[in-house]
Amino acid sequence: MRDAAHDEYLHFRFEHLDPNQKPNTLRNWLGSLVEAKKRGARPEVLNLIVPGNIGSGKTAALCALGNEASEQGLVVRFVKHATYLTWRRPDSAPHNLTAHQVRERFVTCDLLVLDELCGEMDMTATEFVRKETIDLIDSRLAAGRATAFSTNLRSRRTPEHPGLGVVDILGERLLSRLEAAAHLVKIQGPDRRKPAKQLDW
Repeated sequence: MRDAAHDEYLHFRFEHLDPNQKPNTLRNWLGSLVEAKKRGARPEVLNLIVPGNIGSGKTAALCALGNEASEQGLVVRFVKHATYLTWRRPDSAPHNLTAHQVRERFVTCDLLVLDELCGEMDMTATEFVRKETIDLIDSRLAAGRATAFSTNLRSRRTPEHPGLGVVDILGERLLSRLEAAAHLVKIQGPDRRKPAKQLDW
C-alpha cells in the first residue's frame, strides 16, 4: 500500500466504514476466504467487484478489507490497475523489481485488491494493457486466488447509461471470466472528496 502511495488508508478497518460501504458483506466474504485457506480449498466466490461513482468510498472499503485480511493471516497486495501496468514495464517498478517479480508478487498473493479497474482508460487501450490484464486475472483465477476490484465504470453500455463500459476496454471474454466467479457489491453515495462548500473558480 505504501508503494502505491496509499499510506493514508493503512488505518482503515471495517469499523471505520459506514453502511453504504457494505462492511458486513465485506466481512462475510473475507470470512469465506480465511476459511478456505484454513482448509486448503478454493474459495467459493473468487472475485469481488465493487462498482460505484467517484468518491463514494470504494477504495477505503477495499483497503479496510485488505487490512483486515492481512491481520487474519492472508497475504494481501494493493495496487491501482494503471500502476500495475506501469510497473510491468522495464525499469518502472519500485525497489528495482523486475517485470517478472512484479507479476509474481501480484499473482501469488492470497488476496489482491486491484483498485480503479480500467481507470482513466478508453477504447484505445493498447494490446499491452489487455494482455497484461488478462494474464493477471486469468492467472489468479486458475490458481484459485481471490481478487477484489473497484471501478467507476459499468460493465457494459446500456441505453440509460451510454458511457464507456469495462467490456469496451477489456473485451467480452475477460469480463465474462471475471463475472463468472464474482460477487457484486455496489457502493452508492455522494462524493466524499467534494468540499462542503462549492468552490467557484
